Parts: sequence; structure tokens; C-alpha cells
Amino acid sequence: MSQDLFNQNERHWPAAGPPPDQSDLAVVARPEPLATRMRPRTLDELAGQSHILGPGKLLRRAIQADRIASILLWGPPGTGKTAAAQAIANATQSRFERLSGVESNVADIRRVVASAANRLANTGQKTILFIDEIHRFNKAQQDVLLPDVESGTVRLIGATTHNPLFYVNAPLVSRSQIFELKPLSLDEIKTLLRRALGDAERGLGKYRVRLDDDALDHLAVASDGDARKALNALEIGVLTTPPGADGVVHFTKVVAEESIQKKAIVYDADEDAHYDTISAFIKAMRGSDPDAALYWLAKMLVAGEDIRFIARRLVICAAEDVGMADPRALVVASAAQQAVEFVGMPEAQLPLAEAAIYIATAPKSNASAMGIWTAMSDVEKGRTLEVPDHLKDTHYKGAQRLGHGAGYQYAHDHEGGIVAQKHLPEERLYYKPTDRGFEREIQRRLAEWRAKLQTRRPA
Repeated sequence: MSQDLFNQNERHWPAAGPPPDQSDLAVVARPEPLATRMRPRTLDELAGQSHILGPGKLLRRAIQADRIASILLWGPPGTGKTAAAQAIANATQSRFERLSGVESNVADIRRVVASAANRLANTGQKTILFIDEIHRFNKAQQDVLLPDVESGTVRLIGATTHNPLFYVNAPLVSRSQIFELKPLSLDEIKTLLRRALGDAERGLGKYRVRLDDDALDHLAVASDGDARKALNALEIGVLTTPPGADGVVHFTKVVAEESIQKKAIVYDADEDAHYDTISAFIKAMRGSDPDAALYWLAKMLVAGEDIRFIARRLVICAAEDVGMADPRALVVASAAQQAVEFVGMPEAQLPLAEAAIYIATAPKSNASAMGIWTAMSDVEKGRTLEVPDHLKDTHYKGAQRLGHGAGYQYAHDHEGGIVAQKHLPEERLYYKPTDRGFEREIQRRLAEWRAKLQTRRPA
């Protein structure tokens, strides 16, 4: 960090010339939002995404070699999908045409493709067709793109916040490379904010701004990896805060909190974030990590996830992953499910947290789950076993004439309540208890019973 621009406690961007009159902000400020004005023009200006655009990475090599085909950029808002597409067009000296999955139609697609074909034939210049929110196109609109994407008339770059494997047609996906963009890190957000304050041409460099460290930290955290949100919050804070007597806008943490308001959790109720977060929650409990389980639970609660959905997953996890190692886990999870229905939010967070912690800290065994899954597989795929005659129902007239119940031994009439008789027509072993938790006792008990039964069987 350049010491002539910053000191240890605050960041002070000096103006190029006298500070603008705050009453003339409408004249000084450009109409586009700061995030649009600061959109990267080159690959080197792009923040983050080093996993796909770093030196030596596939996408960067393809861009440098001008071998870009159809690509789909998938990631949360504000991670640079549009910026990456524009930078790719600049790097490959291609014509950049932009359509919107929300506003554009088949006629718009045909118009752009026709122009691209003429341009390629007459000047040799290639066209990058960028379609924002491509998942909003219906099947027919996506199908229109296929011939021209395959022939190379246009290079398609589709951007989406939704998983393209679910929301983009399979033929288009098969013709494209998919690159997932990640939320920006705190340091990457801070770098963008500093760049905007120092850029007099496109950013806020014409203003004299002193940005406190804690204000910068707050913007970086509250933006949650969304560069657009961070930059627009910075702009509104700078443009609405009166300068001091020295002509300097003091951007404090209070200003930052007012500018960005409440942190918004990137979470969709029925798509990737929903499934990915509940998956992490279950795997944290299965992995005996109560702290991680509480974090993912908190994320879902703050984002407004359906508490009944969370409760159902707790019940399933207790039965599947704890099982007979601690049968009380299912009791606790079921109690939490009932409590959630009874008290609702916000108090429902308490029984949910209690159940999550209990499950995460309980001994684990999936022996009961594996037992029923194996037995069901045998029923579905193997020969169906007939119920032995001595186990068949006898509570109807004529059952004895059929031989039903003949030879049945009532378990309570025998020592220890166990009896040496077949309950399946052939030997099967489905439940294999572990030596963890309560299953250690079950394992000992079953071994003892089997040994006793062995001695009672007739020679």
C-alpha cells in the first residue's frame, strides 16, 4: 500500500485540483453507477477469479491464443461475469454485442447474428455475443443460437446466476465450456474500492475522501463478495456526505453502515444455495463438527430458509448418521421438529440449534440405514422370499387347516425371551452394529444371543 496515499489509521485520497462544489454533484457525477464506470477494461484489471483467469489457467490461455469458443459464466451477482465478457472481447479485438435474457427475443438474436455474419464475411472481425441472464431464455430461444454457435458465426458468452446444468439446454451446454465464478475476497473488494477512489477519470478521484479503515472493512464484509454492491455503496456514501471545513469527505464506519444497510445473504430458496447449504449442514453434523453445523444453520435461518425443511433434515440425519449408536438423537430431532411447529421463528432457532449440536456430538453409525437399504435392494432385485408357514397369520377361520402357525414358538415362553427358530426362510445378515456408542451394547447383546441360540438348536 502506497504510504503517500494512506496512513496507518485512515485512507486519504487527495484530489487532482480543488475539490468540486458539492452543490454541483449532478454535473460532476457521470450518470452511470460507479460499478458500471469502473468495469474492468482488460483481463489484468479483473479482480478475483484467479482459479480460471490466473496465469496459465485454461480460460486465460484460450483468450491469449484467441481460441475462445462458446462459454458459460456462472456465479453469484457482482462477481464479474459481464466484466469478464467485455474484457475477453477487448483482448480478442472482437465486436461486443450484448443481449438480455430478460428483455431480448428471437428477433433480437437473429438481428445480431445476421450482423455478425456480415461483419465476419466483410472485415474478418469476430463477434462476441454476450447474453446476460441466459437462463431466462426459453428452450426455443436457446435453440435458435445452436447453429450459429456451432458454425462459429458468433462466440457466445452466456452469464447466469443459476447452475447452467439445470437451467440451460443440454445441447447448448454440450457446445460450451462452463466456468464458475466465485465471490470476491475481502482483500479483492478492498482493492476495487481503493481503485475507485483513486481513479479521477471513471471513479471518485475528483473528490477528496478520507476513508477510515473500519469503514473500508465494513463495506468489504457487508458486500459479501459482491463488487457491484460494494462500489455502489461507496459512491452513495461519498456523494451524500457533506465535506468538512477542509473540503474532505470523511467516510466513517457510520457512513458505511448507512450506505450499505443490512448485509444481504446470497441465498436462493429452491436452487443451488439452498441445496449446497443444507448439504454442508448435514455433512458437518455427520462429520461431528458442531461449530460448522451451527454456522450453516445460522446462514439458513438468516436467509429465511423454511424451518420445517431444516427440521426434517435433522430428523433424517439423526436416523441415518447417528442411528442406533445413540437412539436418543432421533428423539431429540423429533422433539425439535414438533417444537418448531409449535413456537415458530425466531424462537425455533433454539430447538433447531440444540438438535444440531446433539446430532453433531453424538456417536455415529449408519448400520441401521445400511441394513434397511440392503434389505430393500434384496427385495427389489432378488427373488421374493415366502413367509414361512409357522410365521403366517392365524387370526382367521381355516388358517390351521392350511398349516399356518404350525410349530411357531412364542418367544416369551423361552429363557431370556429368545427362541431358536427361523424368521426368514434362508440366512440373511443386514444389521451389522458397530462398536460405537450404544451399538457397542447391541453388538455384545446380539453376540450373546446368537451363542445361546446355537446351543439350543437340535443336533
